[in-house]
Amino acid sequence: MIQLQNIKKVFSTEEVETWALREVDLEVKEGEFVAIMGPSGCGKSTLLNIIGLLDNPTEGTYLLNGRDVSTLKENDRTDIRKGVIGFVFQSFNLIDELNVYENIELPLLYMGTPARERRSRIEAVMDRMAISHRRNHFPSQLSGGQQQRVAIARAVLPNPKIILADEPTGNLDSKNGREVMDLLSELHREGTTIIMVTHSQHDASYADRIVKLHDGEIADQVEL
Repeated sequence: MIQLQNIKKVFSTEEVETWALREVDLEVKEGEFVAIMGPSGCGKSTLLNIIGLLDNPTEGTYLLNGRDVSTLKENDRTDIRKGVIGFVFQSFNLIDELNVYENIELPLLYMGTPARERRSRIEAVMDRMAISHRRNHFPSQLSGGQQQRVAIARAVLPNPKIILADEPTGNLDSKNGREVMDLLSELHREGTTIIMVTHSQHDASYADRIVKLHDGEIADQVEL
């Protein structure tokens, strides 16, 4: 499903070049759960951004379902993201002015899904995430765990093949963190490919494989 070949990423200013990734080779199979670990600044989030088509590599080849997406322009990357990739972030990324229902609805609005279909799909995903009773609440009225459930509901609503999670439990207490990881694990068992950046060994234990980064390079890979 995902093949990265000799991926490099350099961030340049007039005076300095910073190598975020150096010659990264990585393959992720369909339905696999991969945890990416390593110290701060080692390139974890940069790698996830490239996999999620939020950025292009400086060099190298990225094949997604056999298609070379290494040098796509932003509009083309956006089109692929809409139907293929769901994102879950540490900071939740909810819109404060929208209630739970409206935040979850956003991907289907962007895709032009008819109102009746939107409503039935949103009701189903809210039930699954146990947040139906919060449908009219705004993010500021929710706990951290509830906000992350809303974010996951929004991510899975378009039925993406891939979920990318960047420190999904980083702002949660241990109980809510376990519940969020249980939700991701359930999606994995149903066949969703999940790639997660984490500092937590406990969260990484949910994965099929741990990829360890150091100074922008893959230092080790461990099958679980």
